Amino acid sequence: MNPAIQQLQQQLAREPYDPALHYELGRCYLALNQATFAEAAFSTALALAPDHPQILMQLGNVASKLGNEVLAADYFKQSLQQDAQQADVHFNLANSLRKLGQQVTAIHHYQQALRFNPQDADVHNNLGNAYREAGQLDLAVAAYEQALKLNPQLIHAKVHWIHQKQHMADWSGLKQAIQEVRQALTQQPHAQIPPFAFLAMPDTMHVEQQQCASLWAQQHYGHIQPLPAPLARAKDRKIKLAYLSSDFRKHPLAYLVTDVIAAHDRQQFEVSLYSQAKDDDSIERKRFVAAADQWIDIDTLTDAEVATHMRAADIDYLIDLSGFTQNSRSGIAAYRPTRCHINWLGYPGSMGQLHDRPLFDVILVDGTLNQGQLAEKPVSLPCYQPNNSQRPMAEAGNRSQHGLPEHGFVFCSFNQSFKITEQVFASWMRILQQVPDSVLWLLACNPWATKNLQQAAQQSGIDPDRLVFAPRTDIASHIARQAHADLMLDTTPYNAHTTASDALWQGVPLLTVKGDTFPARVSASLLKYIDVPEGICPDWASLEKQAVLLATQPDMLQALKAKVQQQAMRLFDAQAFCRQLEQVYQTLI
Repeated sequence: MNPAIQQLQQQLAREPYDPALHYELGRCYLALNQATFAEAAFSTALALAPDHPQILMQLGNVASKLGNEVLAADYFKQSLQQDAQQADVHFNLANSLRKLGQQVTAIHHYQQALRFNPQDADVHNNLGNAYREAGQLDLAVAAYEQALKLNPQLIHAKVHWIHQKQHMADWSGLKQAIQEVRQALTQQPHAQIPPFAFLAMPDTMHVEQQQCASLWAQQHYGHIQPLPAPLARAKDRKIKLAYLSSDFRKHPLAYLVTDVIAAHDRQQFEVSLYSQAKDDDSIERKRFVAAADQWIDIDTLTDAEVATHMRAADIDYLIDLSGFTQNSRSGIAAYRPTRCHINWLGYPGSMGQLHDRPLFDVILVDGTLNQGQLAEKPVSLPCYQPNNSQRPMAEAGNRSQHGLPEHGFVFCSFNQSFKITEQVFASWMRILQQVPDSVLWLLACNPWATKNLQQAAQQSGIDPDRLVFAPRTDIASHIARQAHADLMLDTTPYNAHTTASDALWQGVPLLTVKGDTFPARVSASLLKYIDVPEGICPDWASLEKQAVLLATQPDMLQALKAKVQQQAMRLFDAQAFCRQLEQVYQTLI
């Protein structure tokens, strides 16, 4: 037993009604990540000292640690009712509110925390996160810069700064900052580097990305004690699948995997969906609900409670479809609740190791993506990325309705702006220089990206009017309008995923550079599966040459379009994909 805990328990044997002793005992348990014991100690302290602000705060901390942010926020609010000038409680409340999607109120409480403690770099960083989530990217970047001014070693603030600058297509200072983050990965074991943002950084290597994932897993889930190993599976029952995601809603995931989940053979499989997603009342969410045998909302459950639920349900496979993305619940896997954990689709890379074993047992890949050196056991499918059998469609209209010239070549890239690197954009500008009267059709992601890309075009000698920005719209209209594009240009090191499938559905040829890392090979994976190797380029010089050739040789382009239109439908056979996936499930346990 911990000596401090032992001493406190001895004192409590003599003074059982001293709230201060119970409070200190709770703090000791919390420091040891024993949240359940901490909760009991703080609850006893509160019973002996009702409305004590510090005890209420600690109960909020415990609730947050256990994943119950609703309860945590309630405790923090009660604490502030007793003392409204507690900077740390304002900070903690803001953190919980952010996780609950209440960004505007969270911003208010971060600002209140800074009112009482303006030199706290962590508060500035988290304020930046709230601004980012509220779509105020310029204020987010300013907040991160203030955090780094106060604490230059706050690496996660630097990572956030980099990622938001990428979203804004503002590449100034990124190269040096990325190098500093890469150095911190090996030199600062306590540096918190969000793995998803690291994936999108140019020049990061496969081994670094896996190291980043392992570091993140250890920092966030290292305190978790796994459940005892499950009993052997009874062979005379259905295989039980638990798909886990924060994106069972109106999200690109819905256009990839809903039909596959619905297609499972219910004579052999029982399908549960564990959803972290808020109910957005969308058709996409309703289709997910209809595809499940059991639908479990886990938004108000802790990771431990979800793991216990899975174990009680005797689940065979936990398939995480979100990974280290926003609102991830991947910590559930640290409890080892099921017989096999699978990393698939939502996070394009390894999720690393925890306690000297992979956090996930298996990663689903294909021949293009299987590079070895993955923490998980790679298991290959014919194609990594599934797709629904149909895409929602609307009327395409004519070119002028989309701001496009009626004549002239239309290059497109509807990837999010954070994927557009300085190198990629420079390559696109060289292509435009060689193809007169051509335009580049991009997604209007945010006003800062639009302005910065226009300025970058001007600096490259390209009229900014040759960049056409497509406003965000519903998915049916978005897919339909792509019929007006002649050729899609991919990004690297983070490729198109659903966006590539959308283009191929419309018969739009795609050019990509096959990179070295997992997210830099996804488009090549799709093109290889439909047997269109002409779209896979070894480097950017080759891509530029191929793009110019296709744009200036109409017969060559039409032949490629015809090939894509004929062969792309292989990507959209959800029934066939499901049968291949089921074969994997039948062989792993």
